Amino acid sequence: MKTPLLTCLLAFGFHAVLTAQQIKAPESLRPSTAPAVPAPDKPAAASTAEIERLAEEAQKSLFQSVDKSGGSSSSASSSFASSGPIRLPAQRPEDPSQWAKDSVRKIAVMDIAFGGSKETVMIELYPNDAPQTVANFIDHCDSGYYNGLAFHRAIEGFLVQTGDPLTSDESAREKWGTGGEDKTIPAEIKRPHRVGAVAMARRADKVNPQRRSNGSQFYVALGNYGAIDGKYTVFGQVVSGLETLQRISIMPVDANDCPVARIEVKSIKVIEQKGPMQVQPVVDGERYMKPNSARGFVGRFLHRVW
Repeated sequence: MKTPLLTCLLAFGFHAVLTAQQIKAPESLRPSTAPAVPAPDKPAAASTAEIERLAEEAQKSLFQSVDKSGGSSSSASSSFASSGPIRLPAQRPEDPSQWAKDSVRKIAVMDIAFGGSKETVMIELYPNDAPQTVANFIDHCDSGYYNGLAFHRAIEGFLVQTGDPLTSDESAREKWGTGGEDKTIPAEIKRPHRVGAVAMARRADKVNPQRRSNGSQFYVALGNYGAIDGKYTVFGQVVSGLETLQRISIMPVDANDCPVARIEVKSIKVIEQKGPMQVQPVVDGERYMKPNSARGFVGRFLHRVW
């Protein structure tokens, strides 16, 4: 008798479970289709206007600080906005290995003493877009003006800056960033601030409404910053060695964003590059470029043949 009774009880219980599964749960108890906690790596996208506003604030904080006298602002600013630089969608610079065979370009080869070794950065100059700025820069390079000057500003992911003649004197660090004002260059503003753009520093609009450039100080943008397009003269583009400048940007700095350890420009020489630049092997994920003048006789011969 016990067996039939047990069988009936089990059948009744199983039916009750099936019935319960068919009943709709109250709305308040149903699982939400959205995750309970927002994904941490997917913040809400900022509007274009908001990005431009934040970038503008960052730019003002970086480039337009007023000096202690309150009368004018130097070509170098003192602080950077706490929110950090705003990165805009990246633009791909023209690949130097794909330059036309009949093209002729001016390349500035900058040797830097960094980390106990010599690093090389190559910059394509834009004499057609910024003729006076490029001419002034080449004059400085040919005269050795930049030799021995230090990088006096380094902001991670934003820029590195050099060219101040006062940085030749280590004891004058408090004045670094204020030199080169004895000469200014007319604004030649045409090119955008994309990754690797090389531009001239200058005084703020309040005391420099014509946006004339400093006579010698220049910086390299480490991101795409549309908010400062149309405000500074871009006269070149890094075509090799950008990773070296990125490493400089993460070095320890003091309260004025000046690298604690001295990072020095040993020399800058301007050469003519005919045709595409030679692509070096990939090192740590980075490609290195080499101008024709740096090739050996065999390399130049094979390049012409092939």
